[in-house]
Amino acid sequence: MTDHVISPGAHAKPVVFTQKELAWLPWLEPLPAAELTDRHMAGLVDASRAKSPYFMLLARDPDILGARTRTDKDIFYNVAAGLPRPERELSAAATSRYNGCIYCASVHARFASHFSKRTQDVQHLLDDGVGVDIGERWNAIVAAAVALSATPITFGTEHVDRLRAAGLDDLSIVDAINSTAFFNWANRLMLSLGEPDAPG
Repeated sequence: MTDHVISPGAHAKPVVFTQKELAWLPWLEPLPAAELTDRHMAGLVDASRAKSPYFMLLARDPDILGARTRTDKDIFYNVAAGLPRPERELSAAATSRYNGCIYCASVHARFASHFSKRTQDVQHLLDDGVGVDIGERWNAIVAAAVALSATPITFGTEHVDRLRAAGLDDLSIVDAINSTAFFNWANRLMLSLGEPDAPG
């Protein structure tokens, strides 16, 4: 076992949702940095991700990692039209809060706070859960995320109608669905490969 790999329950992992920056500890061995090839670097997309135990674990399958990372970047960074970045991050944070992924929720809650400047509302979501009242537009986005997270068939025309009534156009609704769907998958992957840790 290396310094980067833990046994489940071998440390005091965070149990409260937070906007603080967390570390993540894998249960499987990440790819050693010395073994990185050009193909691995292409899969990482950003060279800085070689410092992340999570991405270095996923780098064991660099082609899948590359597809995953490009999808992630397109959903969250391609904001020329559609849903504004803060609300894409809100969808991911709400999904992660509902699914119990403390690490992912911390990352996307920080982004939602940063881009929206609504730190207290985001913290309210983390503290009190997905049933909070943080204004109808955000409530509609959270409700849609929860329905899709519970099981996709739970999401229906009533959620689309509510999102439209809250001011989202069709492209924005697709963006909300994409960010939620991506994090339903991402949460499950992260929760099955390791656990969060409080740095320091």
